[in-house]
This record gives sequence, C-alpha cells and structure tokens, in this order.
Amino acid sequence: MSQFIIVPKISSYPGPEARARVMLRWLIERGVVEAQLTRCGVNGQWAHAIGPRASEVIEPAGLTLLPVNEPCNGVQVVTKRCIYTPKDAFRGEARCPECRAKVGEVLVEHLEVWMPGETDNFICPECDHEDDINGFPFDEACAFSDLGFIFNNWPGAYFRRGFLDEFAERLGFPIECVQVST
Repeated sequence: MSQFIIVPKISSYPGPEARARVMLRWLIERGVVEAQLTRCGVNGQWAHAIGPRASEVIEPAGLTLLPVNEPCNGVQVVTKRCIYTPKDAFRGEARCPECRAKVGEVLVEHLEVWMPGETDNFICPECDHEDDINGFPFDEACAFSDLGFIFNNWPGAYFRRGFLDEFAERLGFPIECVQVST
C-alpha cells in the first residue's frame, strides 16, 4: 500500500471544503477520477475511482502504471487538520529558513499545539523567526494542512510536472507532494 498526497503548504486553507469540491470537479472534468464515489479507498472507504483519462497525468502515459486492479486505488480528500509525513519512521528533521538552526525536535513537539488549531505558526527558538509551520523546511517531504488529496496506490514519482503545477495554481498555494509507503 502506498499513497501519494498533494497538500497545499498552508495550515488553515481558506474554505477547505469549498476548495475540495472545486478541485474534485476539475479532476472529474479532466477524466482523472470518476464522479461517483465507490468503496475504493483505504479499508473500503468511499473514494473517487480512477477515471478514463487518469493516465494523462502520469509520465509516461499508460494505464500500466496505474493501480487499476488494486481494490484500494481511489482518490480521497481530507478537509480536517492533518499531519502528512512520508512514513511511520519520520525523522522530523527541520531547519529555520532564517538562521538555519536545527528546529525539528521543538517543531515536532509544537505539533501538539498546532493539531487542535490553537495556532498555525511556529517561532524559531533561536532567532524568533515566525511563519506558518509549513514555512520551516524538513529534510523529508511532509506537510501540515486542513486540506489534502490522497491518491491511493498511484505512482507519485510518475505524475507529470505540468499536472502538479496546475494543481498548485488551482489551489492558489505552493504544494508539497508526500509519498507514503506502508
């Protein structure tokens, strides 16, 4: 089981449910996913199945890379605050973008305050630089947001750059692509 997750790099997306609907409509109109929900998500949860033109967002194009024969192959959307990390053994190594100090341990501890929505920001303990928690780069791709698009068993490494750029443009924020292998 693997997941390729596209996440806007902002803790509190303005109107995450409305934007999720807009993005799903775009994916459906492009034929990337089906409109009807089916039980093709994780553990049989509801998700949007692979659409007839999904291979067009994969490089090289072709259904052979898509998980068409997998029972879990749908796209699920999360519209609640979530921590997206690449795997269970996430190292949590991050640096301050201003002073370059290692802040990963303190930042990961700060997630206890971030998760319930008490704050979106983190303050560097070394130089007092303050920014959205997503503004502090981690060594591994990860993201923290109340909006995420989970492509179950899709080959994240093969997504076309143009598709990802358009995805970010439509979200209105830079994105982080998190690859999860379990």
